Amino acid sequence: MSLLEFTSAVFGWVYFLCWSLSFYPQSMLNYSRKSTSGTTVDFPLINCLGFLSYMISNYAFYYSPLIRAQYASRYHGLTPTVQFNDITFAAHGLLLSIICTSQYLFPRLWSFTPSKGNKPSRFILGIFFGCVVGVILVIFIVLSSPERNNPSGGGHAWVWLDAVYAISYVKLIVTLIKYTPQVLVNYKNKSTRGWSILQILLDFTGGVLSIGQQGIDSWLQGDWSGITGNPVKFALGNVSMMYDAIFITQHYVLYRGADGKGVEREGLLEREGDDERRIA
Repeated sequence: MSLLEFTSAVFGWVYFLCWSLSFYPQSMLNYSRKSTSGTTVDFPLINCLGFLSYMISNYAFYYSPLIRAQYASRYHGLTPTVQFNDITFAAHGLLLSIICTSQYLFPRLWSFTPSKGNKPSRFILGIFFGCVVGVILVIFIVLSSPERNNPSGGGHAWVWLDAVYAISYVKLIVTLIKYTPQVLVNYKNKSTRGWSILQILLDFTGGVLSIGQQGIDSWLQGDWSGITGNPVKFALGNVSMMYDAIFITQHYVLYRGADGKGVEREGLLEREGDDERRIA
């Protein structure tokens, strides 16, 4: 294994750890505060759809001989740049998103105080069902194509690779809009109270390493089709980092010193403080 191959593997697993760990701070903060106030269910709810589609598409790119053959036919004999850690990350993200969503939709189950953010917005519901309908339509188009199972069907005919792309694009669409409701909530409240900045910092780090890994893999293959052939993975890192920059600016610059400053740290350490007071 060369130095670049080793670096790619390290980047892959470190970004997997950063992005995976980024799912925990918000759920932990909600649990410590016994409330989801200051945040909205839109983010974790649409994340469920995003990571489900991401898991399915990554699984197909990594394990399906037909999809890999059609990909190779379309991209000069190359293989998809999807790694096993991508599949693991997607499955883990789906599970944690479901858990976090349950804190909003079923607050009594968690002994939470109900808040205004427990109901999904029409905007997010529209995106949710619109994506589902779009994927179903593409699948029907592929089913009507006589070339759908052709391993070398990488030309103009509709093949199963196109259906996998349609599913993967759902994740891209979700990433483009999932942070917007929370950005607006923070702006309306002029505070980041209840919104975990730890998850944002971890997400930003993961985005940098994800793009770095894909760039190294494409360099090793000697062809940048590794990026153009898997635009979702490349776009995910860039879009996430753009939103992360907005949240970091809101937390540390725009609303610095607002009533939300330090709430996360206090909430996560609340139990420890209670224990110390009881001992004293």
